[in-house]
Amino acid sequence: MKRLISAALLGTALHGAMAADQALLEAARTQQAPLLATLKDLVLIESGSSDSAGLARVADYSAARLKALGAAVERKDGIVTGRFSGKGRKKLMLIAHMDTVYQPGILATQPYRVDGNRIYGPGIADDKSGVALILHTIEMLHARGWHDYAQLTVIFNPDEEIGSPASGEWIASQAALHDFVFSCEPNGVQAEGLLLSASGIATARMTVEGRAAHAGVAPKSGRNALVELSHQVLQTQDINVPGAQLNWTRANAGLATNQIPASATVQGDVRLSATDGAERLLQALNQKVATPLVPDTVTKVEIQPGRPPFIATDAARTWAAKAQAIYGEIGRKLALYPATGGGTDAGYASRSGKAIVLEAFGLAGDGMHAKDEYITIDSVVPRLYLLSRMMQEAGASQ
Repeated sequence: MKRLISAALLGTALHGAMAADQALLEAARTQQAPLLATLKDLVLIESGSSDSAGLARVADYSAARLKALGAAVERKDGIVTGRFSGKGRKKLMLIAHMDTVYQPGILATQPYRVDGNRIYGPGIADDKSGVALILHTIEMLHARGWHDYAQLTVIFNPDEEIGSPASGEWIASQAALHDFVFSCEPNGVQAEGLLLSASGIATARMTVEGRAAHAGVAPKSGRNALVELSHQVLQTQDINVPGAQLNWTRANAGLATNQIPASATVQGDVRLSATDGAERLLQALNQKVATPLVPDTVTKVEIQPGRPPFIATDAARTWAAKAQAIYGEIGRKLALYPATGGGTDAGYASRSGKAIVLEAFGLAGDGMHAKDEYITIDSVVPRLYLLSRMMQEAGASQ
């Protein structure tokens, strides 16, 4: 998220913004302390992606809170899905994830702590802030008698940090039944904002088959797969394909030091900014590796798809401009980030093209996936106001 889309590009000048809904703003202020209490509860439950016990505890907590708000709750494959029936026409969906990147025991070295305007803790921004924000936005709106939706669906998933292998298809299928999806990942502290695109993620694998031979007695009778792999890695490392970025990251070759390796493999991280990026990358790689350096070796390339890219539609960009105007109501500026190299579940949510999808409604913060992850307290009220106003606008839209 290195540069910002200009406000002029989206026609989002903040002067002339409408007056704030003062009653809603006051309700958001009232929710700040309860939201922070919920956030503390969540942070104190360690829930790394591989920590099934911790994730079950967060799921229990989140499911109970949704039920208390009146949702019909379904749990499957660790996913918590809550549904509210309303009185309007539009179907809205909110998503956030319960898992973090941290290992069990992390609270011993990175405890929950408050320091001025910052609150620190593992996963506090990414994405326990999103879970807390959703719970308290719904509580705030329902307390005000707002039910202007046909259905409001909430999905809390347990595996976003590892690519959503169990929940991605569920998110995609449910999003295809809705009109709007607001994803509550954290946004950057440098300038509070929303995200207009995020990378898709795939895994590339290149395999070379050669021929084994004794490394000391008859090396020339072998066909060194490691040498060939090294050649192919070097000639593909800077491959330029619009909509796809490849970085080779892991390699393996041979079974013994005194044997010419008969096979070698390398895996790579692929980031996609176009829906057909993986296909074009595969085609380009196959063209590159077609001619071997080591005779009689065979190189094969495959790309395993993962999370699809999120690319905001024109309609979503119009709604992002609306979000900027809503932030202007309370005298704040909202940046629109054009892209990030990270992947999000907004990619699954936007895959069908049915729903208007926007990303990064979570609290402002920084240090995600690092030692000192934090959120800023002064972002709580603005983000509550923004998400609740966006939900109201979505519910009332034609």
